[in-house]
Amino acid sequence: MEEVFGPVLCIMCYDDIEDGIALANGTEYGLAGAVWGPVTLDTLAVARRIRAGQVDINGAPFNPSAPFGGFRKSGIGRENGCHGIQEFLEPVAIQLPTSFLESLCE
Repeated sequence: MEEVFGPVLCIMCYDDIEDGIALANGTEYGLAGAVWGPVTLDTLAVARRIRAGQVDINGAPFNPSAPFGGFRKSGIGRENGCHGIQEFLEPVAIQLPTSFLESLCE
């Protein structure tokens, strides 16, 4: 199977929200997805559970400043935004002895 790059619309029936989320996440790709429904906290909660790099709600416009990238075979990592910059950072955790921290408080 190959990933299709282009405007593709897949319509599938589902029984309930959990089944719909399972269908959306049941693919080896995850570049983008969409959720359609009333704009509520429930709709946002469903969008958060979709394992895709970008999830639009009700056809929201593309935001070129938002991090861009996919899940699974659609890629790893993000471009743009703070998430894109983090790809180039190598954070270091510095562990200090308790005595040093206590001396700062004196």
